[in-house]
Amino acid sequence: MAADPSAAAVSADPDGPDAVRFTWNAWPRSKVEASRCVVPLAASVCPVRSPESLASPPLPYPPLRCKPPCSAVLNPFARVDYAAKIWICPLCFSRNHFPPHYAGISENNVPAELFTQCSTVEYLVAGAPGSPAPPPPVFLFVIDTCIIEEELEYVKLSMRKAVALLPEHALVGLVTFGTQVHLHELGFSDLSKIYVFRGTKEIFKEQILDQLGLSGAGRPGFPKMTQQPGGQHVNGMHPSATAGVNRFLLPVSECECTLSTLLDELQPDQWPVESGNRAIRCTGVALSVAAGLLGACMPGTGARIIALLGGPCTEGPGVIVSKDLSEPVRSHKDLDKDAAPHFQKAVKFYDGLAKQLVSQGHVLDVFASALDQVGLAEMKLAIERTGGLVVLSESFGHSVFKDSFKRIFEGGEHSLGLSFNGTLEINCSKDIKVQGVIGPCTSLEKKGGLCADTVVGQGNTTAWKMCGLDRNTSFTVFFDVSPSERSSQPGHQNPDLYVQFVTSYQHPEGQIRTRVSTVSRKWVDGSTNTEELVEGFDQETAAVVLARYISLKMEIEEEFDATRWLDRSLIRLCSRFGDYRKDDPSSFSLHSNFSLFPQFMFNLRRSQFVQVFNNSPDETAYFRMLLNRESITNSVAMIQPSLISFSFDSPPSPVFLDVASIAADRILLLDAYFSVVIFHGMTIAQWRNMCYHNQPEHQQFAQLLQAPQEEAQVIINGRFPVPRLVVCDQHGSQARFLLAKLNPSATYNSAHDVPPGSDIIFTDDVSFQVFCEHLQRLAVQS
Repeated sequence: MAADPSAAAVSADPDGPDAVRFTWNAWPRSKVEASRCVVPLAASVCPVRSPESLASPPLPYPPLRCKPPCSAVLNPFARVDYAAKIWICPLCFSRNHFPPHYAGISENNVPAELFTQCSTVEYLVAGAPGSPAPPPPVFLFVIDTCIIEEELEYVKLSMRKAVALLPEHALVGLVTFGTQVHLHELGFSDLSKIYVFRGTKEIFKEQILDQLGLSGAGRPGFPKMTQQPGGQHVNGMHPSATAGVNRFLLPVSECECTLSTLLDELQPDQWPVESGNRAIRCTGVALSVAAGLLGACMPGTGARIIALLGGPCTEGPGVIVSKDLSEPVRSHKDLDKDAAPHFQKAVKFYDGLAKQLVSQGHVLDVFASALDQVGLAEMKLAIERTGGLVVLSESFGHSVFKDSFKRIFEGGEHSLGLSFNGTLEINCSKDIKVQGVIGPCTSLEKKGGLCADTVVGQGNTTAWKMCGLDRNTSFTVFFDVSPSERSSQPGHQNPDLYVQFVTSYQHPEGQIRTRVSTVSRKWVDGSTNTEELVEGFDQETAAVVLARYISLKMEIEEEFDATRWLDRSLIRLCSRFGDYRKDDPSSFSLHSNFSLFPQFMFNLRRSQFVQVFNNSPDETAYFRMLLNRESITNSVAMIQPSLISFSFDSPPSPVFLDVASIAADRILLLDAYFSVVIFHGMTIAQWRNMCYHNQPEHQQFAQLLQAPQEEAQVIINGRFPVPRLVVCDQHGSQARFLLAKLNPSATYNSAHDVPPGSDIIFTDDVSFQVFCEHLQRLAVQS
């Protein structure tokens, strides 16, 4: 029953060429059979994974679509009659004529999108002749100044590095806020010119544009973008420049000096803070001003608001706690008891901000660096709906913030591939309906025959908007089987089903691209053919989909008991697909495709996604936002961390995520996604403290100490947000980062059985062995 916990993490590109993974790769034909499968029919999709994975370079012509209402794109699964120049859509079986520019098509002259290996292709969508080039990307920085001098110095240092890494043509703006909001006019370089907004009351987009002189006849505010970077751009004093948003958003090449001077002069908020009070911080108004300013940009401009927050909002809209320090920031218990007076009002405010940003096509990124909460739980809607990035750390001087912030602007192999203004459309075979999507997107409310009655996440649509997305952005799509009367009849059954994902987006280089992934899976008769269902089960994807599903249910349903729901689902699954004799637990066994699944569920029940105790609402929101947007491989590491052992006796090898893996002469490397822990056994720590690794005769020991450090650096370099690195020793205070994740097979109750040099965990939690015994007993009950 138990299997190697690290085996799940060791596989080469499990997402395949299409970057699509299904929970079931063989689908039951009926609703009843689908419900008996327990794990929902769902897919995890990475719509813009790095282009290197594509079999063909981008195609320089528009995609060929099937006739409405289908509108699916020509793909390798289409049947083609080369003589009649006709193709038959595999999704709706409509016959379509090839347009004149496909006249040369023949069996020996096939376009790339019909090659069998090109199930995913990318098209370059050229603008109309004479149309302007896409506007450059905008980065609007919103900086919290209600922080101590030392923290502000860290912010300035990171900002200077970021500006130096930005492309020359990118537009930059600066908003700083404390008790009031300051919008800096970068185009007026002769002296510092600031527009000040009061932080006490809500301010709307029209008022902001009016106060900045960007409303009325002068709109749209980028006066048709007549002054493109590189063209003849006038100084900030010139009247034609002062008419537009160019005063506040300038190309990096033109405002680098002004920005550097502003950062040098930036001081912590001067407003006095009374004893026993929090700083007066108007985060909500600052974000409203930033969103309002970007509202003056030309439609289609890719823009990011990058907010650097150092504490909770205490004034104006979006308040999460009062100024009085005697009132603590809301906890999970307060939210459960409806005792958080500001929560619903703040959520409503950020919901409105999310709608405004989505309608403009702009992204909100939040970097929260504070020891207290800053309000991520309330902002979650605005960050997730716009596809924003989020990083939570303790200080602006911490490597988690510094390295993650720098990573956004880096190019090369570590580039995130930040893209803008994406839309995702889903087409599928007639017997499949789409229930909805969980992930960083917003419904475009495109209703139609493919929408299921049951809604999961953002449903009742087959198209979604993604204001911001990157190479790792992943979405979970939930499906429903809805066979028509005709398809249920023998003789009319098609053995294959097809799902097509069409993603249009603005590439980091500026061009508009459309990526089309078409995937095919088999229908099976689930009532008679359980073997094919079992062979097509993807246990990693299933575990992640269930984690995302219950995280959503915990947020929207009161009194939802996630642990009980997971236990019952696992028992039903094992009862349905396990191999056993009735009422004989010792006879129970699982197919290799299911062998890791009980382990995933055991660790999910104990994870931060289900057990919110000891986590703040901000931390829970942060963990769930990342779970919902990361790839399956990364999400599995969040649910079930991997553990690697380094010792003199053997090469680095995966070991069980169990307290029994601790030994005095071992170094363990734990990758829990949000943190990477290097744990030295007792003997190793003593030798290191005695500096044996500095002695020439102990070179092998020096190499042993270095190996996990190098492995950890590889993990850190390839991940965003950058994980926290914890280096600790057995019995040290920080060993808790490892012990909290291990299976408690040895506790204080069984301390007498523990071999010397190993460890125990002080807990009353059940171990994985006991969990499996109970599972086997309940699964085989008649």
